[in-house]
Amino acid sequence: MARLALMSVSNKTGLIDLARSLVEEFDFELISSGGTAQALKDAGLPVKKVADYTGSPEILGGRVKTLHPRIHGGILARQDIPQDMTDLENNQIRPIDLVVVNLYPFEETIAKEGVTLTEAIEQIDIGGPAMLRAASKNFAHVTILCEPVQYDEYLQELRQHGGETSREFRQKCALKGFLHTSSYDRTIASYLGTQQPEALPQQYTLSGNQLQSLRYGENPHQSAAWYRTSTTPTGWAAAIKLQGKELSYNNLVDLEAARRIIAEFTDRPAATIIKHTNPCGTAVGNAIAEAYQKAFKADPVSAFGGIVALNCPIDAATATELTKTFLECVVAPECEEEAKAILAAKSKVRVLVLPDLSSGPKDTIKAIAGGFLVQAADDIVADTSQWQVVTERQPTVNELEELLFAWKVCKHVKSNAIVVSSDRTTLGVGAGQMNRVGSVKIALEQAGEKAKGAILASDGFFPFDDSVKTAAAAGITAIVQPGGSLRDQDSIKAANELGLVMVFTGVRHFLH
Repeated sequence: MARLALMSVSNKTGLIDLARSLVEEFDFELISSGGTAQALKDAGLPVKKVADYTGSPEILGGRVKTLHPRIHGGILARQDIPQDMTDLENNQIRPIDLVVVNLYPFEETIAKEGVTLTEAIEQIDIGGPAMLRAASKNFAHVTILCEPVQYDEYLQELRQHGGETSREFRQKCALKGFLHTSSYDRTIASYLGTQQPEALPQQYTLSGNQLQSLRYGENPHQSAAWYRTSTTPTGWAAAIKLQGKELSYNNLVDLEAARRIIAEFTDRPAATIIKHTNPCGTAVGNAIAEAYQKAFKADPVSAFGGIVALNCPIDAATATELTKTFLECVVAPECEEEAKAILAAKSKVRVLVLPDLSSGPKDTIKAIAGGFLVQAADDIVADTSQWQVVTERQPTVNELEELLFAWKVCKHVKSNAIVVSSDRTTLGVGAGQMNRVGSVKIALEQAGEKAKGAILASDGFFPFDDSVKTAAAAGITAIVQPGGSLRDQDSIKAANELGLVMVFTGVRHFLH
């Protein structure tokens, strides 16, 4: 008797070629349901509908099709157990040798703008996961294929083993089947959790599929791999690499830091240069080439070997500037053809195109011994109408715009963070120091004479007035900080005495 293959797929890529090979090369009979059966029939292939095979019609608008003993008995039967085979014979059930199943496109559905909860729920597959799990459990006797990329390998197995598959291959397919259903369920649970956004869920799951192994992690002795959290490529997994070597662990970490900064600037051309997740130069200009030049000149020494992110397409003028120094990576939403030719002269530079540089993770996760920490992403948008001017001197329009620029950058500098800026360009950055005074001194020293008439941003409040006095002595004219210290009045008093503007945002931006 011919062997039986059950086929029920949402993604029909490669389906017809696989089915034709099964029928013509290996004498399989096909049973199928719904749109899959129709696709096979339209291709001229012999197929029996599940409803005809089971003797039970599809009901509940298609919600119940394959949930039947003739289906699951055929999948789960242990063909080396006499009682199982007797049960099949007594109930007129044929063993099923191959199950080809992939699931309703739940993830693709919820990615659509404006999708309703009702629409999402209808894309929660029930019969598919049940067949996947059953076939995966019984891999000793059944092969389960849940992704089109498996089809060619499966046919190769049949050709190499006289129409059979090895137990090793079936077990590998079973593992993929369980990973598939596990990921599917996690996606559903995560989505339903977003329908109650007032708090993080009590149970938090994290999973991903390995996109590629990396040469090493932060250091050569550390192994590393890159995982993506969705079946549909998003974020950096969706980026197109135009040229350059493979991305490293550190490249990806720095690229994400660059993306977060550049996402802050949407109204004017902006550029940022990152080293070790901190910006060594960030600037806004009238054109993207100007913005990059300003960012580079902010700290050309640190920019060497940096990661560059641009919020506008790379044009020829910008590409020419980019080739004047050694850079690890450049990312932009687009790259013009003339620019590609210019950048090709620096073939080792990794050039990436990522059209959506604004979308990032909604949560941030850090591993600790015995578990992990989850927090909502720091994606609050700065609103100057909510800021409080606490000094006698009020900021000019230009000063307020400069304070906003520096505040946006400071948000993405490791704490304790200080940013000095002028003309929408960073002049000095103090990052990751153990005390705020140290960060202030580093930023002001880097700015040098350019600090005169510049402004200063701090990610946290000043616990004492010493930083205010140090800033004023260097020529700073305005300060933006969260406020909230028990000694705020000391800082305000010092600012008033020294003729500074001081603005409180009421929002802190620690970054560890």
